[in-house]
Amino acid sequence: MKPELSVVIPVYNEEAGLAKLFARLYPALDALGLAYEIVFINDGSRDRSAAILADQFRDRPDVTRVVLFNGNYGQHMAILAGFEATRGEIVVTLDADLQNPPEEIGNLIAKVREGYDYVGSIRRERQDSAWRTHASRMMNRLRERITHIKMTDQGNMLRAYGRNVIDLINQCSEVNTFIPALAYTFSRNPTEIVVEHEERAAGESKYSFYSLIRLNFDLVTGFSLVPLQFFSMLGIGLSFLSAALFILLLIRRFILGAEVEGVFTLFAITFFLMGVILFGIGLVGEYVGRIYQQVRGRPRYVVQTVLQQTADQKIQPARSSARI
Repeated sequence: MKPELSVVIPVYNEEAGLAKLFARLYPALDALGLAYEIVFINDGSRDRSAAILADQFRDRPDVTRVVLFNGNYGQHMAILAGFEATRGEIVVTLDADLQNPPEEIGNLIAKVREGYDYVGSIRRERQDSAWRTHASRMMNRLRERITHIKMTDQGNMLRAYGRNVIDLINQCSEVNTFIPALAYTFSRNPTEIVVEHEERAAGESKYSFYSLIRLNFDLVTGFSLVPLQFFSMLGIGLSFLSAALFILLLIRRFILGAEVEGVFTLFAITFFLMGVILFGIGLVGEYVGRIYQQVRGRPRYVVQTVLQQTADQKIQPARSSARI
């Protein structure tokens, strides 16, 4: 029977917390009284996560499916693979660390049934470190001004999507993308709700400071040309300022004669302009790099096998496949 709900959960080195996740997730979904499936995607975990997921599949093969990658491709690639495997009319994404309570899934489903095809979530009280909270808020404001994508809390994984949005995402072949933002651009009627937020059940965050910077670069450069346009305007403005400074220095040279005063000021201005130029080159490199990765046409991820129950109630691993 085709499920009404599909829950997609990427897993990467979550061995310590999976038992707690199972203990809360399955009872929460059983209590909803609807047909559901849970799609776990093991993103090349180096611990026993894959074995634990296989054991859970054997315990609940009727509602559990496990996609095993042959390596680590990142959280967003894992979610895209999960979207490819889903069959439900409503798809919910959830982290494996239990920072988002599984009991909140029912609230998202209720919102989708009101007619919304994209339901984001806003953490009521974030249980992250102060620097991550403030950095996330600043990036939220910057992202909304640049891309016009309205997400109050872009870092929260707990979200619900209608089947129409999932089908459109599955048609995309982007190598680098930010799924919540991509879904927002495809949705007809998006909304957000407030949800609870808890501390990690076990382990530590897989996102380093560098990873967060990379994620936001993907978000900004993947959905807007404003950064390039900004540097074009900045380049025009600096050109006029440089011309004005040259004329001023030329006039001073004829009026006051040769002088060495202000040399260090000129050095400072030069170094500032060099810094702006280098940053601009790096920004252009981000866009060129995205084009380079896209035109190579390599698989975004490789699925080693899929654990799922067949129609005759037998366990049948699927063949390996690559998704481009």
